[in-house]
Amino acid sequence: MMARKKPVKYIFVLGGVISGLGKGIAAASIGYLLKSAGLKVTILKLDPYLNVDPGTMNPYQHGEVFVLDDGSETDLDLGHYERFIDVDMQKINNATTGQVYSTVLERERRGDYLGATIQVIPHITDEIIARIKAINTPKKFDVVICEVGGTVGDIESLPFMEAIRQLSLEVGYHNHTIMHVTLVPYIQASEELKTKPTQHSVMKLREIGLTPDMILCRTEFKLTKDVRNKIGLFGNVNPDHVIEGTEVKSIYEVPLTLYNQKVSEIIMDRLQLPGKADISYLKSFIKKFKEPRHQVNIAMCGKYTELPDAYKSVLEAFVHSGVENDAQVNVHWIATEEIKNDLDAEEAFKDMNGILLLPGFGSRGSEGKIISCKYARENRIPFLGICLGLQCAVIEFARNVCGLKDANSTEFNKKTLYPVIDLMESQKAIKAKGGTMRLGAYKATIKKGTKAFSAYRKTNISERHRHRWEVNNRYRDRLTKNGLIISGENPELNLVEIVELKDHPWYVAGQFHPELKSRVSKAHPLFRDFIKASVKQMKKVKL
Repeated sequence: MMARKKPVKYIFVLGGVISGLGKGIAAASIGYLLKSAGLKVTILKLDPYLNVDPGTMNPYQHGEVFVLDDGSETDLDLGHYERFIDVDMQKINNATTGQVYSTVLERERRGDYLGATIQVIPHITDEIIARIKAINTPKKFDVVICEVGGTVGDIESLPFMEAIRQLSLEVGYHNHTIMHVTLVPYIQASEELKTKPTQHSVMKLREIGLTPDMILCRTEFKLTKDVRNKIGLFGNVNPDHVIEGTEVKSIYEVPLTLYNQKVSEIIMDRLQLPGKADISYLKSFIKKFKEPRHQVNIAMCGKYTELPDAYKSVLEAFVHSGVENDAQVNVHWIATEEIKNDLDAEEAFKDMNGILLLPGFGSRGSEGKIISCKYARENRIPFLGICLGLQCAVIEFARNVCGLKDANSTEFNKKTLYPVIDLMESQKAIKAKGGTMRLGAYKATIKKGTKAFSAYRKTNISERHRHRWEVNNRYRDRLTKNGLIISGENPELNLVEIVELKDHPWYVAGQFHPELKSRVSKAHPLFRDFIKASVKQMKKVKL
């Protein structure tokens, strides 16, 4: 007799009261705990907005665009998923209302529905259910965690809630569980926590036909026994299933907070899953994070410096690399538009142990970025350039070392005499915004004896890209003859991937986004070595 296949378990994470309560962190933390118990876990983000993906959305509205290996431009929560559970996500791990409706309407145009009237129920909800199931086809995961963006009661999210109701009924009691993330505000005037918003949010959820099994309460203060009992009573859950979500110093403490409140046990008991969560590594990580031996000051130079969420992955990569170097990374935001000359650069960077040039698009602040590269090169400050950061480093080197005075990128100046950064010929005829991008994972070969090789410790790597412009190969000989080392290149497309300087403590720039592959379990090699060099610089300055 063939062994009966184990049913897939589903965990739904839904939000209430307000958005931005950390549903993504909650989902990723649950994923971490279950994976540490030996289970195979994946996470799906359902986004109710009508955009097809966040690729063309303003960072001020949506934060960072997180690029996957397959080139998908996805929600920043997928970054949290990857960082916590160390599993590479794919396009199917992020579904939006725009994608769902597009698929259904394409089918209708093809005649797949045989002339039927297309409705939200069953056609849209069926497509949502199909996408939830598709993430585990073929069945390689034990648990699928599904986070729904927005808040309960939003018009946009209603089809997703209905799909979850139908799927929950289909899979049965021991194969699904629902966590509701809400807010329990503290009213200063009366000096008390208020449970009414949570009560109303649960009421709204139950009107839709969904009942939470756990309520995660974001709160500034600890929940008293009375508050837990009240939420449990009105929310129709066991008071032990009312979970406290107070502020923590690091998002990587959240799994520990949930573990201490027996969240993994509650979930594994409900879903009849084997094993026990192991938090030993994370406890050690948090201890190092809270008690570092060193402190380094890193300048973050870019365009959206007033919006940290636009660079979420870079900030998290600093946490990972800081812990691995026993250092606290103090980030100093530098708006490159304000750097007009060498004196401005001197003032901005005088107390810095390292300079990171952030990715971005457009000419805004570009001259300030180029001056920042010059300062790091001439003053022997550890430097890491990401994507546009590499291009600015090449422009600066071409101008000030190779003697190409007006060298530039055609992105900044279409009429530049020396286009050391340019679009590839194959891209120039493409007008659509997304069409000219080099998106997703590309391979690169690393040159031995370089700082890049010292970081990666291997010759073949794969990194994620999101850019249009490239180093112009017509200028490669001139750049290398003057001392620029091309330490990484794409052999198939013959494109520059990493550049560095030989006679410099640590000056490395990549055409890709290393921050997208940094994990809590292993910092990205370039970030690790950049912070290592910055710690050395800090010690040298102290002497």
